[in-house]
Amino acid sequence: MELVSKLAREPWTDRPTCVHPTLSAVARAVHDHSSSIGRQALLPLAPSFIGTAQTGFEPSARVVALCVSTALAGGELTKDERIRLANAHQTAIHLMSGRDEPGGAARWWLPVLGRFGWSEPFYRTFVATEHAAEAVAVTARVSNSDCDVRLRQLLKQCLAAHGARRPGAPKPSCSTPAQKPWS
Repeated sequence: MELVSKLAREPWTDRPTCVHPTLSAVARAVHDHSSSIGRQALLPLAPSFIGTAQTGFEPSARVVALCVSTALAGGELTKDERIRLANAHQTAIHLMSGRDEPGGAARWWLPVLGRFGWSEPFYRTFVATEHAAEAVAVTARVSNSDCDVRLRQLLKQCLAAHGARRPGAPKPSCSTPAQKPWS
């Protein structure tokens, strides 16, 4: 994310404003759980993150659902991990489709914060980032020998699920007001 911040001509940070917070959390988690060779293989993806910051439940929920589904398919999870990830998945599906009830603590904070218009920024900035990062950590733990490949593929899938632009496509601006974290 530091490279992305420089490519976007932002101050040096691992949380550039032009990158969606959930995608940024996934990228940081993938980076942290990759080997040094795996980290080098992530560098060509950096330009794809520029201009992904947007509001709305759906972009965050799609990334969370993808990361959690990948982690749950990995197999060897503790009971607590399985419960937390299942609740995260249920909440993400609820936010994308409106079906079912949200899982876990979201049953309580979604309606309460929604009264003030705070539920979406809270989910995008805090909840989704934690759910996605935990799912990446679980995926890394159960991936064993092909960890770098699986994590890089998951990051590419998250970019695609989020609707990030492809390398070589025109670069969007990172300074639009809709891309501020709490707008």
